Amino acid sequence: MAQLKCENLTLGYEGHAVLSNLDFSVNAGDYLCIVGENGSGKSTLMKTVLGLIKPMGGKVSWGDGLRENEIGYLPQQTLVQRDFPATVWEIVLSGCQGRVRRRPFYGREEKEIARQAIEKMGITSFAKRCYRELSGGQQQRVLLARALCATQKLLLLDEPVSGLDPKVTQDMYALIQKLNQEGITIIMISHDIAAAVRYATHLLHVGSQVFFGTKAEYMDSALARRFLYEEGGERQ
Repeated sequence: MAQLKCENLTLGYEGHAVLSNLDFSVNAGDYLCIVGENGSGKSTLMKTVLGLIKPMGGKVSWGDGLRENEIGYLPQQTLVQRDFPATVWEIVLSGCQGRVRRRPFYGREEKEIARQAIEKMGITSFAKRCYRELSGGQQQRVLLARALCATQKLLLLDEPVSGLDPKVTQDMYALIQKLNQEGITIIMISHDIAAAVRYATHLLHVGSQVFFGTKAEYMDSALARRFLYEEGGERQ
């Protein structure tokens, strides 16, 4: 059963459509990478799916018993956010806000969820440190742990390896792949099509041409030949 379904979706901002008549669905356990040229609407699509931007047409629907507070989101970081003066523990625990509802405090259950997320991301040793003192890769692990506090079902990741060096990038991809293998559905925006076809089960390529299908179907498509092979990528 589909956890997410987008039907005849048109999206954009200030009356300007960037994507039109978009149809795709994501099932439990899928790993969908959204790829395409700069300015093709990838981040706008993710914000529309999250309800942060209203669609100009069509609809977004959730299924498989998924509730709004069961979606983890890791957005692109701004320079201001990288300098946020809070501890790692405080930032990760804030991912449980959707769980406490009207309670003015975090309970034992939320604190245990945060502790487990910190352990899973391998950041226990610096849980008491200030977030802005960390490296870029460490900060991304913190934010991924925060997103995990909101969900055991679906993670939405917007360019999670942007600005990271190659070694840290591979470590982050490995962490995300492990979460998917443990049963969490992944929807990730990526500028790296070669990495997308290495890890994803499905691809959504947006831009002047639109493609949605399995990795195998994408590898046989004209878009893959253009963006993955002809522009210097290597076949995986």
